[in-house]
Amino acid sequence: MNKRIAHNLIWIPISLIGILTASLGAVWCINEKPWLLDKSPNEALLQTSFDILFSEKINSGLSSYLRVMYRFLGLYMLTIGALIMGYVYVTRLGTKIARNYIFVIIFIMLLGTYFLLFNYLPSSPFFSVLYFFTFCLFLSVFFSKYLPD
Repeated sequence: MNKRIAHNLIWIPISLIGILTASLGAVWCINEKPWLLDKSPNEALLQTSFDILFSEKINSGLSSYLRVMYRFLGLYMLTIGALIMGYVYVTRLGTKIARNYIFVIIFIMLLGTYFLLFNYLPSSPFFSVLYFFTFCLFLSVFFSKYLPD
């Protein structure tokens, strides 16, 4: 296989993971009610609806608390996405150690995310994004065998 094509099939999927991660983070930071982005799995986990939850007087500050928590999550995702994109840009994933390092980090992130989603939010709409990230990682790992050390 042509080394240039193999190299492109290594860094582009990892860059897509970074771009989409940063984009999801931005959405969670900007959205006024981000907990509604995955409303049904959240309500299944809470075993009540948000309407009932917010109607209780004791929960009057809950929406502010959730907004802060989701913005923190969004900032975290935005930062992780930016770090992935920056790492790919700086290293170009040109060495075996640079590729293996990012592969291990992304694999651990995906493993943790799969654990959380399968155990706590099994009906989450974000599974399709997770499956796409996994495909991108496997594509990148597969084509990395075509580059020399």
